[in-house]
Amino acid sequence: MLKHSPTEDNAALERAIAAVAAAMADPSRVKMLCALMDGRAWTATELSAAAEVAPSTASGHLTRLLEGRLISCLSQGRHRYYRLAGHEVAALVEQMMGLSWSRVTPPETRAPASMREARTCYDHLAGRVAVQIYERMLADGWLEADGSALTLRGREQFLQLGIALNNASRRKASCACLDWSERRFHLGGEAGAALLAHLETKGWIARVAGYREVTMSEKGRRALGKWFGESFGQ
Repeated sequence: MLKHSPTEDNAALERAIAAVAAAMADPSRVKMLCALMDGRAWTATELSAAAEVAPSTASGHLTRLLEGRLISCLSQGRHRYYRLAGHEVAALVEQMMGLSWSRVTPPETRAPASMREARTCYDHLAGRVAVQIYERMLADGWLEADGSALTLRGREQFLQLGIALNNASRRKASCACLDWSERRFHLGGEAGAALLAHLETKGWIARVAGYREVTMSEKGRRALGKWFGESFGQ
């Protein structure tokens, strides 16, 4: 059985990194990836509108993203839908957003206030509200110092909130995800996904159809204020 040398392995990795970078290296494709950050599956027509390009042009961009394994295609009858290939891709896009904002002059973001307030980051909550939750969890000992895992207290608090965690998941139990608009961390990983699902199930937040923004109900503000000691959404 042939074995690859370390040099060959390094070269293969370098080519793979370059391929991912090349797949993202177009403003229209970046717009498509950002649109897919709401966690939904989009049609090619919807993505062409989001990227502000003709459908024929969008088709070529989608092919590049598929070849780069950044998105996947789902067929439902005669319809085809596109979505991010996984939470690892979503994390990459969010990290790229945070890094890119540091290169913008002036540094103030032009993102709409509603998007900065609360939005989805693929399958978890982002924005000012999410940053407040993360920082309070950290201060109250729910998370390890680097955000990489829930502490025993954190797991107990999640149980009290009624948030079910998937212990069999292969993804990170928790992670500190850099928030591109706030330049601080919010909660990602399995814990972040479980929190977002719980907030939606309880009716404390609601997604804005067709966008990443979410709105918070009065009930949600009171509930989150009780748990995290903040005046959320005020």
